[in-house]
Amino acid sequence: MIVRIIVVAVLCASVSDLYAQEAAFTTGLAKEINPGLIDCGPGSLASAVGEIKSQDNTVRIVPAATNFDSASKASDLFNECSGTRLTSISQLDLQSVPLFDAGGGEEFVMYLYADNYYELYINGELIAVDPVPYTPLNSSVVRFKADRPLTIAVMAVDWEQNLGLGSENSGGLAFNPGHGGFIAHLQDSTQNTVAITNRRWRAQTFYTSPLKNRNCLVASRQIRRSRPCDVRGENYAAGFSGAHWDLPGDWMMPSFDDSIWPSASTYSNKRVGADNTRAFTNFRDVFDTEGADADFIWSTNLILDNLVILRTTVD
Repeated sequence: MIVRIIVVAVLCASVSDLYAQEAAFTTGLAKEINPGLIDCGPGSLASAVGEIKSQDNTVRIVPAATNFDSASKASDLFNECSGTRLTSISQLDLQSVPLFDAGGGEEFVMYLYADNYYELYINGELIAVDPVPYTPLNSSVVRFKADRPLTIAVMAVDWEQNLGLGSENSGGLAFNPGHGGFIAHLQDSTQNTVAITNRRWRAQTFYTSPLKNRNCLVASRQIRRSRPCDVRGENYAAGFSGAHWDLPGDWMMPSFDDSIWPSASTYSNKRVGADNTRAFTNFRDVFDTEGADADFIWSTNLILDNLVILRTTVD
């Protein structure tokens, strides 16, 4: 009996450790380590990258550690940086879009729009990344071969101008939190809908900032809720914090168990601000398809949550 009690206690402790994942906090601005992943010229915001040490003595990359420099880029639908400005999906020559191999025989096409950046994994394979990390906002398309079931995993990043403090100089305020958003429509080779972004996806946040008061954050096991936090912009950010959680090494793999993650929250085109961008409105027929109207998805806080992992499985 004593042995049995000890074994049960050990098992319970290991499960508790797995789900705990307490937040590690940083304070203030990060140190810039890259002035910009790309240079899109005047009128765009520099996609700078920074590093900052959290209270657990871990160096954190903000807004995210990405594969931008080494990964294949998604093909453009609308990208002012590259000069591609399609006015409708009818202008797209799909056969000119590279066909990536995720280890399978069935062909798929995926249309994507992110505020601001995404990295797309299919069945654990990194397929392509967003060609524009920050602004101007853009939209893209990816073709790939894979076998079902499909595990679609996306790292979505709301970029930041004030590194480490999840905000930008806008609206007359030096520290004004922006908002994220991700939308996608997956079709097969005959243009039948296979998947759209909606509440069936899972969404988990791994970086939340700026926090004016850390106590506003509700974090317990897999619940990381910053909705009670103040999202108003400020001109001064002394003492503001960021909350960070470590990304699981296998978050993109089919074997990863995302059932304990919250369901994705959905947002309207207007709430995300996509109604004001040609990168989205030129392609309403694919993002807002009749009978397959995709939702913008994110975590529960569109404004403060800056690094979000999104996942779904298509049988």
